Parts: sequence; structure tokens; C-alpha cells
Amino acid sequence: MTQKTLDWLAAHEADMHALLEALVNTDSNSHDREGVNRVKDQIEAFLTEKGLTTSTTTLGPGGDALHARLASGTGNRPVLMMGHMDTVFPTGEAAKRPFTVEDGIASGPGCADMKAGLVMNAFVMAAFAATGESPVPLHALFTPDEEIGSPASAPVIEAAAADARAVFNSEPGRVSGNVVNGRRGGAFYKVTITGRAAHAGQNPKDGRSAIDELARKTLAWHALPEQDSWDINVNVGLVSGGQSVNTIAPYAECQIDLRYATKEEYEKAEAAIKEIALTCREDGVSATFERLGAFLPMLQTDGSADLTAAYLKSAHDLGQTTQAEFTRSCADSGIASYTGTPTLCATGPRGGKGHSPEEFLDIGTMVPRAQAMALTILRMV
Repeated sequence: MTQKTLDWLAAHEADMHALLEALVNTDSNSHDREGVNRVKDQIEAFLTEKGLTTSTTTLGPGGDALHARLASGTGNRPVLMMGHMDTVFPTGEAAKRPFTVEDGIASGPGCADMKAGLVMNAFVMAAFAATGESPVPLHALFTPDEEIGSPASAPVIEAAAADARAVFNSEPGRVSGNVVNGRRGGAFYKVTITGRAAHAGQNPKDGRSAIDELARKTLAWHALPEQDSWDINVNVGLVSGGQSVNTIAPYAECQIDLRYATKEEYEKAEAAIKEIALTCREDGVSATFERLGAFLPMLQTDGSADLTAAYLKSAHDLGQTTQAEFTRSCADSGIASYTGTPTLCATGPRGGKGHSPEEFLDIGTMVPRAQAMALTILRMV
């Protein structure tokens, strides 16, 4: 087993931490185009400095995608490393909770989900560029909108994955340190309800409350998982509406999160959600239904099983106790796996409590996780 690439990664641990600090301290909410692109620019500057070829795909209001390539080894089908640059946190959060490390645990918005994975992928690319040891071409893809369902990135991910021989999606490793070999799918929806305004005290019966209609629909949506023993979750996570406190609400809006295990459940659940959305109890109330984005489930195939086994052997040979598991959350790895390319997810550094102020990263796992991925690539023929 060659040591050059593994040793290079170990020697650059402090540099990994420095780039991670810079990225965590850069706000990159999915709807903050400038912030996401600032993250992209920092990653691109690092990669070009290390001799990687980069290019940008303009994707629209959410930010742009960054591609990095290393021509190496034999064959024309590369190994693809993926990660998303956006976070769920509002702009300004980085100033409130900047990157910190205490007793080996890093914190800050997006530290684990998934800026540590971005840093890891960039450094694996840089390590192979420095040592020239990769037996295969390497590509890395950094996308801007995973947290809202990758509406703009999905075609880019699909094309890159379809061209690859294997895909590593460096979402955070599980709290246990495990990687992920299967995920549920997910979809996001927006429902807008139009009612009729009226004075809440003087003539309330002339109004039609959009908020009242939304409340009934919310109860119906949340009851869907109880039907037919579906393996689904439905959550109304955002609501807004109304004109004033003393007006019967003429308007209401919500966004819905659906999680599912199979494509058949997805189609059935979406139809049920849509029917509830468009069926209004009172005359004078109407509604619209829009799908904002969707994730396919991450499939477990013979190819992905072989990739998982190869990764676990590399990790174990490096003294790591990593195993593989199925998880009920969804990610861009579902898009990749549906192309038929063997895909492994959660290969990033170990972390947890994503999407919350308590998000954490075991910063000591950055180098070991990078080495496990690098060794798996080194053993490819």
C-alpha cells in the first residue's frame, strides 16, 4: 500500500481546518446566491492553486455549480466526489455563531452538513494532484441547492454521475462514524390558498378564511402516514398568511416535506397530498399546488455493495471501525444512484445534529475519513 497520498493528507490537517473555518464563516443559505458563490470562489481558489482544472456552471438564483477535474491513471470514466455548498441557516448566522473548536469538537453553521465534506473532497483532489498516484481520473462536483431539493442541480448531478465509475457523496458520517448505503427519497411542496377578506368584528361571515382552510389541510396531511402502513413522513414545516389580526385571512401559504421509501409510495403520497391541497371545503376558497424539488431514494445495488465493501475494507485497514447503514433522510446520492452508478454516501467527517444550533463536527476525523476515501481510490483498477 502506497503512503504518499495518505501522508500528504496527514501533513495538511491544519490547512484543512483553516479552509473549513473560512467556509463555515461564510453564510450560504440556499437562497443566498452571493453567499453560496462566495463559498464556491474560496473552494475554486484552493483547487486552482493546487493545480486542478475547474469550471463553473451557472444555475440561476440559488448559486452556481463548481466542477474540478484531475486527468490521471487509465480509462475515461472518473471517480466522482460530490457535496453541496448551501446550508439551511439564514444569512447573518455565521456572524452570530462563528466557527469554533473546543476539545476536538467544531461548531458553527454548516460545519458538518456539509462544509467539512467539501473541504475533505477538495483536499483529496489536491492530494492526488500533488502525488500523481490516482489510478483513475478524478472529478469533484460542488452544488448550490441540496437543502431545497436540488431543483437546479439535479440535471448536473445526474450527468456527472452517469459519466462516472463510482460516486462518493461526502455528507457527514453518522454520529457512530458509519457511512450510508441506502436512503429514503423526499420531496418539497408549496401550497397557496386564496380566501376572501372581511372585517373580523363587523361582518366575519362575509369572509372566507384561508388560514382556517390551511389548518384543516395540515391535519389531513399529517394524518397520511397513518394510512395503509406507508413508510412515509409528511411535515408542514413553514406557514404564513393573513392580512391583519382583525381581518378574516384572504391568503395563506405553506411548504410541505415528504419522505418516502419507494418510488411507488412517492407517487401515491404525492397524489394524496395534492388532492388534499386542491380540495377546499367552502365556496370562495381556492388553492394551488407546486412541487419545489424532489430527491429519489438512494438505491442499494450490486455495484454499490461492491463499492461499500471496498470502502469499508480500506477504512478497517486504516484502523477505523466504520460500518454501513440505511438512513431515513435523503440526499443528492439518490440522484446519483438512479443513474446506475455505484454510489456511497456519508463519507464525510463524523458529525451530527445538523440543521440546529447544536450541530457539531468531530474535527479529528477529517484526515482519517479523507484517507479512507483516498485508499479506496488507490485500490481501484
